[in-house]
Amino acid sequence: MTFKSLLLVGGALLTGTAASAGGYQVTLAGQKNNGMGGVGVGLSLDQAAMFYNPGALAMVKDRGVQVGVNATIARQAFRAEAGGTQRELQTTTSTPFNLYAGFGPTEGKFRAGIAVYTPFGSQLKYADGWEGRFALTDIDLKAIYVQPTASYAITDQLSVGAGLMILAHGSVNLQRDIPAQNSAGEFGHIELDGKADTKFGYNVGLFYKPSDKLSVGLSYRSKINATVKDGDVTFSGLSNTAAASFQAKKFGATLPLPATASVGIGVTPNEKLTLGFDVNWVEWSAYETLNFTFDAPVNGASTSTSKRYYEDALTFRLGGQYQVTSGLTVRAGAAYDNSPVRDGFVTPETPDADRRTATIGASYKFGEHFGLDLSAQYVNLKKRTETQSDLINNGTTDRVAGTYKTIAVVPGVGLNYTF
Repeated sequence: MTFKSLLLVGGALLTGTAASAGGYQVTLAGQKNNGMGGVGVGLSLDQAAMFYNPGALAMVKDRGVQVGVNATIARQAFRAEAGGTQRELQTTTSTPFNLYAGFGPTEGKFRAGIAVYTPFGSQLKYADGWEGRFALTDIDLKAIYVQPTASYAITDQLSVGAGLMILAHGSVNLQRDIPAQNSAGEFGHIELDGKADTKFGYNVGLFYKPSDKLSVGLSYRSKINATVKDGDVTFSGLSNTAAASFQAKKFGATLPLPATASVGIGVTPNEKLTLGFDVNWVEWSAYETLNFTFDAPVNGASTSTSKRYYEDALTFRLGGQYQVTSGLTVRAGAAYDNSPVRDGFVTPETPDADRRTATIGASYKFGEHFGLDLSAQYVNLKKRTETQSDLINNGTTDRVAGTYKTIAVVPGVGLNYTF
């Protein structure tokens, strides 16, 4: 079976792994922006400016409430370096969402609002018996931010804004098989499940519009460390002899949710056409190792360390929208995302690669206040191969040698009410 044929029959719903950004980052924070390649830092489209550039919120003409949801439908194939059966992922469901409410005086310079969004996550479930089952069988990582935001227009051309990012909900569930068989010939299994502590960060931005046809934006979202202190450890399927070596009940771990700095440019050649170009820099180098601590030994050790050594990465985005009629606006865009994962460090929970994304979208206004936003993205990750020699040379033999290939389609829908 070729990779192409496998991708047509096997599937999974992923969040971070195939959704619009590298690593386990998710950039599906605004339905209009999703249809424009993810641009938004240099534009003041709607209330989603709270995520893309809080400084632009004061320049958004309308106050309003909007909600959006996306379904990340991905197809992934894996073939081990030694050959054999190509593996597919089991089907799971993941729906990144966003919610915004913006307020302020009709003619004033001040705007405030609240944002809820999912900037990080990863969800994968590998097929039973796959070659990397001793590294990973399942992962479910979630991060939900709540962000109160304020923005002020210093002049008619210049505005600034800031938001307090709150990691309101963070959770992780990791599972893998243990290379110890019981009397029935089945391998043992370990599951780590925990909730992250509430943590705080910030999102700041500046927006400058020197003319009706040009705008420029800068934004910075800080890093937040998602920390699990008393997660649950569960073992199953172990023989009585093997169980004596696996006594832990609790674990702790910290996963960095990295900082992002962005610059964006908006161009409006005429009243109907708007173009945007963004560059995002993500400080993935903060993710050097994944460390676990246990309250009792696990196979003789109370700690576990796995190398990551991610690299800082850039994403380039281009998009535009055109107002066809007073009610209908259409959108299109593209993005190129450089993977932060170095050769020889690819892991089953993030089988990442450089990705190319094409997007389309549309909005329709029903009367003066209500609107419907639609978006769709096609994400194509390059084929990614790591050999056993790569793993040995980098000291990363805790993962599996082979080739990954992923493509994804991400439809989205949103509703908005302006006042």
